[in-house]
Amino acid sequence: MDVRSLRYAVTLADTLHFGRAAQVHYIAAQPFGRRIQALERELGTPLFARTSRRVTITPAGERFLPRARQVLAQLDALVRQAEGPPADSGVLRIGVLGFGLADLWPDVRDLVRSRCPDLALTSMELDWENQYDAVRAGDVDVAIVHDVGGAEDLELDRVADLDRYAVVPVGSELARAEQLTAADVEGQRWISPVGGFPGLAEWGEDAGRRDGVHVRSPSGVPTAVVTSGWLGLHAEPARRFFPHPGVRYVPLAGPRARIAVATRRGERDEGVAVFRAATQAIADHHRSRA
Repeated sequence: MDVRSLRYAVTLADTLHFGRAAQVHYIAAQPFGRRIQALERELGTPLFARTSRRVTITPAGERFLPRARQVLAQLDALVRQAEGPPADSGVLRIGVLGFGLADLWPDVRDLVRSRCPDLALTSMELDWENQYDAVRAGDVDVAIVHDVGGAEDLELDRVADLDRYAVVPVGSELARAEQLTAADVEGQRWISPVGGFPGLAEWGEDAGRRDGVHVRSPSGVPTAVVTSGWLGLHAEPARRFFPHPGVRYVPLAGPRARIAVATRRGERDEGVAVFRAATQAIADHHRSRA
């Protein structure tokens, strides 16, 4: 159950009209209706009764929608606690390493826009070498990074700790495993992420020998695995965000990947404050449901 679906349901309850409710969120009526149906399937009960002439709220909807309003109000309140007034206009430059916020992106984006409707969000792709330096140099206002240490001069807000996966050539015997341990991959050759951070090595501390195949960003891992026949490391969302027919993602015991929002210490930009608050609110909401 995501925050966007809650907002759609509350808007539909206010308007009792699919077309007008969809217009509020700048989407077409059909995809809006599909999101409402998906929410109802997830809950196991209809929230709205539809006829050719009208939309009404079911008894289940009468019970559910006040709680949905409460959750949304709490999330919005967390964003309003961000230091400074709402940003009326401008651009927020977001550096993104790999899949960034993964499944949290839509909800964070919607929450930021609800607070700062005129704030434009732009993105810049980062790699392991420059994920911190892009923030330090002011090339981006905020960055979604793999927290591997070495950024004590920056503010790092934890977003998620994600399970570690081995990226395995599809023809390898290891690709048939349901889960791998350090003993299973002992002696295997692994591609190496480019970046001079001790935490990168620690994250793959039991992954075995690393030498001549290097990748600069997470998105390059699957192709490097297919090209070399060696193994790679990734965090769980890569299975969905970086699919490749030549690899299989297999759970691997070991240190989890920590995803964080990085900003400059003492940063007072309103857009940055709102983005940080929105990200924490959505991340906390998802953790509470886990």
